[in-house]
Amino acid sequence: MPRLPSPTPVTEVPALSPAQAREHFARLLELETDCWDVHASLESAPDAFVLLDVRSPDEFRRGHVRGAVHLPHGQISARSVAELPEGKLLVVYCAGPHCNGADRAAAKLAALGRPVKKMIGGVTGWRDEGFPLVEDG
Repeated sequence: MPRLPSPTPVTEVPALSPAQAREHFARLLELETDCWDVHASLESAPDAFVLLDVRSPDEFRRGHVRGAVHLPHGQISARSVAELPEGKLLVVYCAGPHCNGADRAAAKLAALGRPVKKMIGGVTGWRDEGFPLVEDG
């Protein structure tokens, strides 16, 4: 009789079926985009979405993605987003994977009825891809 391999931390919880996995990962793509795709889109169709940097004013001044609109996540309200184009996709980013500012911003924007995605990786991911930041001041 063949000997079954011992469970490992990876295999002890079974994987989803391929159909369930496809559904899950497709759903993530509806909520998230990455730095590479944002960069490529800014190059080819910069008006397709509004990129929002949701970090603090000091962090924004020290370096942000060119063309990003600064709107700290703590200042998101119906009034502050009224100046953003209605119905246009908003893509939010913060410092990086260690920061939940983009998640907070995305939740607030969705609650205000705005279409939103998060740029995973944030500034950390942007730099890791080798893309430049611009500074103010």
